[in-house]
Amino acid sequence: MSSSVLYDVPGPRAVLRNRILGVATILVVLAVVAFFVWRLAATGQFAASKWEAFTYTAIWAQIGQGALNTVAAFVVAAVGALVVGFVLAVGRLSDHAWVRWPVTAVTEFLRAVPVLVMMFLLYYGLPVLGIRMPSYWVVVIALVAYNGSVLAEVIRAGVEALPRGQREAGYAIGLRKSGVMRLILLPQAIRAMMPVILSQLVVTLKDTALGFIITYEELLFFAKRLGSAATLDSPIIQSTIIVGAIYIGLCLILSGVARLIEKRMKKSPRVRAAEEAIAPRLHEGTNTAIIGVQDAAELARTADRGGPAAGQSG
Repeated sequence: MSSSVLYDVPGPRAVLRNRILGVATILVVLAVVAFFVWRLAATGQFAASKWEAFTYTAIWAQIGQGALNTVAAFVVAAVGALVVGFVLAVGRLSDHAWVRWPVTAVTEFLRAVPVLVMMFLLYYGLPVLGIRMPSYWVVVIALVAYNGSVLAEVIRAGVEALPRGQREAGYAIGLRKSGVMRLILLPQAIRAMMPVILSQLVVTLKDTALGFIITYEELLFFAKRLGSAATLDSPIIQSTIIVGAIYIGLCLILSGVARLIEKRMKKSPRVRAAEEAIAPRLHEGTNTAIIGVQDAAELARTADRGGPAAGQSG
């Protein structure tokens, strides 16, 4: 008979209650979906005239261009956010206060400023100072700044959540701090925080839609322009549905890529070799440190008494 150390196995009444809650949740979701489908049908949103615009190749060419612009901004922003996140996380984990405090201030500032506010400052504020940037780079820089600061906190939390014995075992096998961080702590922290990192990258992908406010021609920009055209019978809902489906597809692709990277990291020879090297020393390194402290304390007491150990220790 198996049991969990986190919670008790639910009894018959709890199982019945959970099933009732599950069925009720499904029914509520189906009712909401059915209501929206009914309203779409009642207002004529499924009429052929509403979808006529999407029978033209030029319309799909514009949607494809918007998708390419979205992916182009996301890829650069995701890579930049990961790089900035690693740099800020390492800075926050530094033992030197003159490095840790400024990096902490920068991280907290970037996390506190909303992405849209940052885009407005870069796109409309910098021209006042004589600096102009294309809307593409405004979107990328804003996304890198915000998501990089969030990822920095994610990575830092993952590293600090690891057992202290991991760090001590790394030092015990002769690694320096950079080696311990690169070979032992970061790989484990990244694997542990991969779901959170993936979630933040999905947020980065979706936040590219904010670029339409500063006239960056991404998916939402084309959907809004297509839906506001009077000659196309204003298919705003239809264009939104199609753009939403494209975003869902992109997020699913991103999830698949993240799972592939996670599997490759688990099979990495370097990571596996480091883990195998420190495994026998996880407890040995900690115990050695404790024994060393006890021996030092005993030597100090003997020296205070003027015993023979004092001379030997010299």
